Amino acid sequence: MLSTLISPGAGSGGIRVGGHDLADDPQAIRAAIGVTGQFSAVDGLITGEENMLLMADLHHLSRREGRRVAAELLERFDLVDAAKKPASTYSGGMKRRLDIAMTLVGSPRIIFLDEPTTGLDPRSRHTMWGIIRDLVSDGEGSAEELKRIVPGGHVKLRFTDPDAYRSAASALQEVTRDDETLSLQIPSDGSQRELRSILDWLDSADIEADELTVHTPDLDDVFFALTGSGVPARNNQPKEAVR
Repeated sequence: MLSTLISPGAGSGGIRVGGHDLADDPQAIRAAIGVTGQFSAVDGLITGEENMLLMADLHHLSRREGRRVAAELLERFDLVDAAKKPASTYSGGMKRRLDIAMTLVGSPRIIFLDEPTTGLDPRSRHTMWGIIRDLVSDGEGSAEELKRIVPGGHVKLRFTDPDAYRSAASALQEVTRDDETLSLQIPSDGSQRELRSILDWLDSADIEADELTVHTPDLDDVFFALTGSGVPARNNQPKEAVR
């Protein structure tokens, strides 16, 4: 639906892709995205280079620009030696690389990848994920950078000694108390510097926490935050724990 291949149903109002409304401006969305399906869309009857030039024609690139873009992408995806050969002779990994290269011809802002490593052997799968990581590094941010923009990260301290719990709760600022479990939540981005600061403070105050856990937002949190859907109820299980 987000790639405009099927029509949005009821209740899909307000969905935007690349800044464009899905219902009102699907053509602008198509101009901004690229789609690599689960199964290769490579035409096996023509060469890899001809597949690339076909995509350049579909994107209305000039002949000169199309050849330049095709040559750059064939080199980037290590397909230069096979460029003049029929795509039907390519291995599964080569076809997949060509498929993604074809998707990039129009320099899309957003790329939809549907199981890009389906059917690949372990070596080809490793190579493909390397290519995808490179694409991400050229984009709007890594997974870790996305997680940092979502609020909700915190350090949780749990005590068994009520006196230690009360001392920590009264001394620490911006802390959320849970008197039933003798636990404190301190807002934190989970960085090593902040964690060290908390541990140093506990040492200087001669307060010992029985358990310390670090919670950082995951990509589910990012999705719900960016789509405005609200974070689903969960058990607040930490993504990383430090004793």
